[in-house]
Amino acid sequence: MASFDPGVITHNLPEIGHGLLLTLGTWAAGVSIGLLLGFVIAVIQLFAGKGVRGVLRAYIELFRGTPFLIQLFLLYYGGPNFGLTLEPMTAGVLGLGLYGSAYFAEVFRAGFQSVPKGHLEAAECLGLSRWQAVTRIQLPQMLVIIVPALTNLIIVLSKETAVLSIVTVPELTFVLTGIGTESFAFVETLLVLCVCYLALVELTSRTGTWAERRLARFALR
Repeated sequence: MASFDPGVITHNLPEIGHGLLLTLGTWAAGVSIGLLLGFVIAVIQLFAGKGVRGVLRAYIELFRGTPFLIQLFLLYYGGPNFGLTLEPMTAGVLGLGLYGSAYFAEVFRAGFQSVPKGHLEAAECLGLSRWQAVTRIQLPQMLVIIVPALTNLIIVLSKETAVLSIVTVPELTFVLTGIGTESFAFVETLLVLCVCYLALVELTSRTGTWAERRLARFALR
């Protein structure tokens, strides 16, 4: 029976550290793209006509209704058939951002709609334009409401970074899987992988709770 060997991890700490940093980088970039694109989609839906809203709705349903793994395969392996050739890292970050944007867009949309209509009517009575009402009334209030949902989605995307190993992005899962395959130390490598993701999720959750409290204090001023 093979014994637990922590030396497998200590001997490969530089590679594991590099994989962790790459995971954090792709996760941060993917979340940033998703947040920005999702927010733009939500705002456009507030002002656009029925036709544009229909196109955006189709986009959202497409990315929410299909697995991220399939989307990533189509983007990386199917892209060259349409003249789109991407490096693994680029495909991973872009795929993560597009996938997250559909969910973020729905959270932002729900947040905007959760603001009482009376507040917008009061803004109109004060002579504020639609854009001013959105930026000064709806946006501050909805940010407080949607922080828990945004935090949960960011946590989900952190775990989806493991899928990027399928397209050879050398992130944490890819590195530890390779070490486990070479040394047959699957228990040790998978345990480290679990600990790293648990720590990342816990840190994100605590940050979300802190941000929610800060925004709530700001909104009450």
